[in-house]
Amino acid sequence: MKVDVSFSFVELSTGIRMHVARSGSGAKPPLLLLHGFPEFWAAWADVMPLLAEDFNLIVPDLRGFNRSDKPAEVREYRAGLIASDLVALMDALGIRSAHVAAHDWGGAVAWTLALGHPDRVGALGICNAPHPYLFAQALGGNTAQQKASAYMLWLRKPGSESALLANDCALLERFFLGASPADGTVPAWWTPDRRALYREAWTQPGAMLAGTHYYRAAPWVPGQVSAPLDPATFRLSTPTLVVWGEKDEALLPVLLEGLEEFVEDLSIQRLPMAGHWLLHEEPEVVATALRKHFLEHPIT
Repeated sequence: MKVDVSFSFVELSTGIRMHVARSGSGAKPPLLLLHGFPEFWAAWADVMPLLAEDFNLIVPDLRGFNRSDKPAEVREYRAGLIASDLVALMDALGIRSAHVAAHDWGGAVAWTLALGHPDRVGALGICNAPHPYLFAQALGGNTAQQKASAYMLWLRKPGSESALLANDCALLERFFLGASPADGTVPAWWTPDRRALYREAWTQPGAMLAGTHYYRAAPWVPGQVSAPLDPATFRLSTPTLVVWGEKDEALLPVLLEGLEEFVEDLSIQRLPMAGHWLLHEEPEVVATALRKHFLEHPIT
């Protein structure tokens, strides 16, 4: 299934020129779809056709990725600043509040947006992106999650962006494919056309450096006990659905434990056969869950 997608650049009050994909009807409820690393708007390409009938889809390249602006300083990639981009994007589009669905780093931004600007988020849909308080605690004290997140330490090192792009983006492909099977097969969703589209986004000047800056700017890293955090500042009343691929090797299901203590209105849907790339692996299941959640919580 395909859907018409239009593209534009939006000048934000934060100083960022943001590249945005749009689909669906402007008369429908607005739904922001936020990608993670190392993706861009097309992370949602398999899901968008399944949501476009019911929502006004707004799918930005987050700052640093693909064709959006790429600030030079690491500090420009903190989640709070990127959440401010999204508030500015809604302002620029004349949208008071929107539903938000997000994956990976987009999820980190979405949690931050909902916590800091609850009036701008109708309902929240999170796909394999940990709640910030629980993630900080796990990185500081859960051995299994520390081991699973060790790649973050490598991505923070100078030059990681060059290594990822070397040999025609070989390491980046391994983010998606893992250890290649002996017979050379790849997931059905990793088509030659998709690889070409991703390679174009990855090789935009400065894009990979900016993408790795998300990790350099992260306030918490594996093995580092964070400064004491006040749990009360991380509690959320926004209706929230979490869809979690349980085969995720980087973000373990343990990150769901205790989430009900931080989210007042919470639903969790576990996908036992999906991994971190659930948007590509099970787009129909993800879209069905998100559509139901957002339609049950209309924007007021």
